[in-house]
Amino acid sequence: MKTPLSRRSALGRLTGSAAILAAAGSLSQRLTAAEDSAGAKLKGRINHSVCKWCYPKVSVEDLCMAGKGMGLQSIELLNVEDFSTLKKHGLTCAMVTGADQIAYGFNRLEHHDTLVQNFERIAPKVAEAGFKNIICFSGNRKGMSAEQGLENCAIGLKRVLPICEKHNVLAVMELLNSKVDHKDYMCDHTPWGVELCKRVGSERFKLLYDIYHMQIMEGDVIRTIKESHQYIAHYHTGGVPGRNEIDDTQELYYPAVMQAIVGTGFKGHVAQEFIPKRADVLASLRQGVQICDV
Repeated sequence: MKTPLSRRSALGRLTGSAAILAAAGSLSQRLTAAEDSAGAKLKGRINHSVCKWCYPKVSVEDLCMAGKGMGLQSIELLNVEDFSTLKKHGLTCAMVTGADQIAYGFNRLEHHDTLVQNFERIAPKVAEAGFKNIICFSGNRKGMSAEQGLENCAIGLKRVLPICEKHNVLAVMELLNSKVDHKDYMCDHTPWGVELCKRVGSERFKLLYDIYHMQIMEGDVIRTIKESHQYIAHYHTGGVPGRNEIDDTQELYYPAVMQAIVGTGFKGHVAQEFIPKRADVLASLRQGVQICDV
């Protein structure tokens, strides 16, 4: 995106969403169909999640109902206020929203006090709910060198580590592309993120490897996953180009990517984070889960 909008505000740019959903039939009918297939038989090698922001016209409650039927175990990028709804449906939040401002991150020393305070506020609630991962960001470069960004991020994250250790949670920094969606974002290549993990030196800090973003920035996804998996706590999907469905309309073959992830022994979650183009957004989500269920 061209401006540092949150995921939620970015979705405001999508037009005609209400009309599209209306054309697809009533949500209640599709939710009923989802409930009828509850307990869908998946292979169990991938822990499936979905990012709520991709479905702005579907409530958390309704997404829980539909997701449960598809075999999802998590709905993520939610706030602590949504935890009770997840619990009601027996779901988790595999990645909790922290300071959800992509451009406002740990690479600026002047941000550290606020970011530490956010972790102090959020971490106890995440732990109480039994969840683990809190998302964080590097921030934008604004002329800063890669080396200075690494140094500053490491300083700030080391302040967060005692909080994470106390509450048994992780700070997880997302790798995003700076070519198309998040201009000037600093943590935009896996080697930079891996180096930051090494400097922080704790299992309480890892990376969110977004397959969509890293395909845009560097490609070579499967090799990268195999070589860097020990620094990765979480994965996101998305079709390239366009961040739409992950089927044969895009350039990546997700079953092979998922096989590579499984092959590393990964036990975390893989979250669908594509923006559906089709009218029936829940059908697109179900398809994505099935594609990734290797």
